[in-house]
Amino acid sequence: MTARHHAPLAAYLCLAGSMFLVGSYVGLSKLLVAALPVFLLGWLRFAIAAVAMLPWLRKPGGEVPLSRHDRWLLFWESFLGNFLFSICMLYGVALTSAVAAGVTMAAIPAVVALMSWLFLKERIAPRVWAAIACAAAGIVLLALARGDGGPAGAMSPLGFALLMGAVVCEASYVVIGKRLTATLSPRRISALINLWGLVLITPFGLWQALGFDFGTVRAGTWSLLFFYSLAASVVTVWLWMKGLREVPAPRAGVFSVMLPVAAALVGVVLLGEPFTAAHAAAFALALAGVLLATWPTRPAG
Repeated sequence: MTARHHAPLAAYLCLAGSMFLVGSYVGLSKLLVAALPVFLLGWLRFAIAAVAMLPWLRKPGGEVPLSRHDRWLLFWESFLGNFLFSICMLYGVALTSAVAAGVTMAAIPAVVALMSWLFLKERIAPRVWAAIACAAAGIVLLALARGDGGPAGAMSPLGFALLMGAVVCEASYVVIGKRLTATLSPRRISALINLWGLVLITPFGLWQALGFDFGTVRAGTWSLLFFYSLAASVVTVWLWMKGLREVPAPRAGVFSVMLPVAAALVGVVLLGEPFTAAHAAAFALALAGVLLATWPTRPAG
């Protein structure tokens, strides 16, 4: 009886792990965009992941053939959640900071809930709204934590606009993904949307590759690029789709609070951005939001 009231713990762990990895590579991308042009970086990411996921392209025996509707959903899932999200996020981080990305992207749960209500007609439980409020409060605290006048405190208006665009793209990714998981396996969704991403970015990637000196890229940067490629296109997408099959989109969206937590941690630990008591309070609010969204409810009667 309780299965109707809460998803398996494994599904929650998949969602949390996916968003934590996303936050990690959002933070680390600050180092990558300093060494590689944005479109070239995106092209290499999709190409590396496409090779890794070749076996996932094959249709499983029990899976229904792709309908025209499914093909369009896969295109929009890739265009918004892979291609456009990557461009907005990478340029946004280049113009701001890892912590700035975390601050802005903590708005994802609220946008997911609104889009789920509008497009999926999913009811938003009061407890999930409370979880979203915790995430919103975390945004305010992280924004205040960055008001230190240092380099990390500078916010480019264009960078902020690009990061907000990434928020809308990521929320769309959650909502469209919920539709896709009803008919396709997580592995095949991951492989197909990555392939679409590679097709979309190839002209821009080739354009930047023609004038780029690859000899200037250090070995450590190449290692970071491989981590970014596999984390962004393979592991995080598979984990997210796996968890999304068991969890309603508004509740799943709350797990995106792990993204700003991870991005800010990378900014503080690896990039030397300041850490304050407000950061700690914001992380506590993020955890409270996850607990509110996932704590099992009592069976009726």
